[in-house]
Amino acid sequence: MNHDYLTRLRRTHPAWRLLVAGNAPLVAGFIHATFIEPNRRVVDERELAGELDDYLEAVRAEATDDPYPRRAMDYLNDWASDERGWLRRYYPPSSDEAHYEPTPSAEQAIHWLAGLEDRGFVGAESRLKVVFDLLREIVHGSETDPEVRVAELERRRAAIDAEIDAVREGRAALMDATQLRERFLQAKDTAGALLADFRQVEQNFRDLDRQVRERIAGQDGSRAEVLDQVFGQRDAITDSDQGRSFRAFWDFLMSPRHQEELTLLLDQVLALEPVAELAPDPRVRRIHHDWMAAGEVTQRTVARLSEQLRRYLDDQAWLENRRIMEILRNLERHAIAVRETPPPDGMALDESAPRIELPMERPLFSPPVQAAIDSADVGAGDADIDPGVLFEQVYVDRERLRAQLRRALQTRRQIALTELLAEHPLEEGLAELVAWLSMASGEGLGVIDEEREHTVEWTDDDGHRRRATVPAVIFTAADGVE
Repeated sequence: MNHDYLTRLRRTHPAWRLLVAGNAPLVAGFIHATFIEPNRRVVDERELAGELDDYLEAVRAEATDDPYPRRAMDYLNDWASDERGWLRRYYPPSSDEAHYEPTPSAEQAIHWLAGLEDRGFVGAESRLKVVFDLLREIVHGSETDPEVRVAELERRRAAIDAEIDAVREGRAALMDATQLRERFLQAKDTAGALLADFRQVEQNFRDLDRQVRERIAGQDGSRAEVLDQVFGQRDAITDSDQGRSFRAFWDFLMSPRHQEELTLLLDQVLALEPVAELAPDPRVRRIHHDWMAAGEVTQRTVARLSEQLRRYLDDQAWLENRRIMEILRNLERHAIAVRETPPPDGMALDESAPRIELPMERPLFSPPVQAAIDSADVGAGDADIDPGVLFEQVYVDRERLRAQLRRALQTRRQIALTELLAEHPLEEGLAELVAWLSMASGEGLGVIDEEREHTVEWTDDDGHRRRATVPAVIFTAADGVE
């Protein structure tokens, strides 16, 4: 961090430009109140302009003069310009109205400003213990000597046994109120920082998507060269430390067992009297749902990148076929032009290419198979067949399934398919199970994790027990179920 680097950073980085801007209190306060505090990822232009008008009116009512005389749309256009870079303005594929979201740089600056607030105390003990635990975990996870690892595990087991004995004897050491508040504040800060990390990960994938679009637009070479570069860059991000960490985080979060455990832990911690005295934000209780919503936006960004690659392949194939047709039509036009007046020095060809016939390629003679036709009269059958089977068709009522899902999500934010089937077992067997999967993927009502599997069981009408293995499916209220 020398002087030249800091000078260039002050001139080019949006976060530093926000900190030194004349209207920094307006920008940082509005973005924090509109996006970061309620964890809103995207807001359309009309709604955001209305909220900024209300925010400006509240600020002007408390000021003696008019510190911000411009209109709300003028401020939004200025904040989303390349010179500022505090908001990202874009048009979603399914909408013709502009949408806004804060950039990772703006969120970094706002989180730094939030850290300047006076705190009751700075938790030193909990942070020191976190450092020690991380160092122990690194050393233990990288140790290759089995004897050393066994000795460390035995030491930890002895400590756990000693703690168990102390609890049984009534000598359990409990945390005091200061320690509880200190660790809760550290956990809350870490949980909030995770939401900001999601924006940075999403921005990295969005930058890759922009590079892909620019390369496709200006590419004149072969498809293989472009695809090799595109997939190479995507693999570089996916296999990077950040990509691996995000994938591990998402897999851990999508586990129903971990979600239930996290919900239980949050309820127990918020019920503690020292923590309740801090008057924590009620949204802390649902922080894991905010993580899922933010992670899903990142997943959609990766899906848009794959969609762009597919469109590129389709466009290239259409252009190549069009070029072939132009060449064939050009040849036809020349052939018609010289049909009546052939070139004087030309020669006639029986065929456009030589025909090669090898004797050994000729098949042996095979007599044709003659069909036996019975000319006897066809009489009516006397078999006792029940025609009712023609009407016993399986029909899956999807409205009934959607109603079950809505009732289940009235008391919770999300539910796994296995939990939903435990409350409402399959009535139509495999056809109804396929309908649930179709609603999750085709209608966007849920998220499917292909890396994990669940087993679903049901009983047919004939009394046979059936079992099917399907990917893990999580239905959430944020996916469009109202």
